[in-house]
Amino acid sequence: MPRDSAVNRDLHGEAVEWDASTHLLAALVDHAAVSNWMTATINSGEDAEPLDYPEPVPRPGPRETDSEPDESHQVARESSTGAPSSHQLASFFG
Repeated sequence: MPRDSAVNRDLHGEAVEWDASTHLLAALVDHAAVSNWMTATINSGEDAEPLDYPEPVPRPGPRETDSEPDESHQVARESSTGAPSSHQLASFFG
């Protein structure tokens, strides 16, 4: 089936419109926003209000919850992907 077929669209929703280039572009925008946030935070005065952490580009698929996942879920996710979760990245950069 083609990636943009009705069957794939029914099964995967808007995720069929996101190819590898689109995912990489969203990651690039997210990293640039965090880099700009870090630069602005470091160069602001000590008495300045803390800047809000940038929101990532919304991606298709299941949404992550704001609550911290339990330890067993976190260990399973780390072992399966090897990448840190978005919560871990926000904690590291925050």
